[in-house]
Amino acid sequence: MLAILLIDHGSRRGEANEMLDCMANLVQAVAGRELVVRYAHMELAEPGIPEGFRACVEAGATEVVAFPYMLSPGRHAASDIPDLVAEAARAFPEVRWRVTTAFGVHEKLAEVVLERAGVEPAHRMTAAEACRCWHTSRSTVACGDACRTRGCAPAGADVPLAAVATR
Repeated sequence: MLAILLIDHGSRRGEANEMLDCMANLVQAVAGRELVVRYAHMELAEPGIPEGFRACVEAGATEVVAFPYMLSPGRHAASDIPDLVAEAARAFPEVRWRVTTAFGVHEKLAEVVLERAGVEPAHRMTAAEACRCWHTSRSTVACGDACRTRGCAPAGADVPLAAVATR
């Protein structure tokens, strides 16, 4: 069984920590019972990553996908969390695991920003339309793992901005 382990930084503010519990429950409701969803905090709050990983395994997970619940691919998402997950996984050598990138750049996040601002999107992009580098330089490397082109097929596909605007 597959499990998703949502991992945030952790906070001294209780409400910030409780939010990840809410998000894990929401993801679980959307995903259904065929998937295990748990959460953990990198530091400052419980459950920590070892406890979160263990909770996934105890719920029947044979594979754990750790998701750094962070916007940017900074040090915590890129190295600290993967290192801590690897350490936690050592206790369960029979369980496969991997760590995803942080949220990064994604059209769904743009929609959330507009919704929170009370603005209706002028254009809802398809994944294919959004599958391009959105950095001013169009470098496809400026954002590192957060670049929208990562995971797009074909690799590095770029939809011209003019094409997006007229669709």
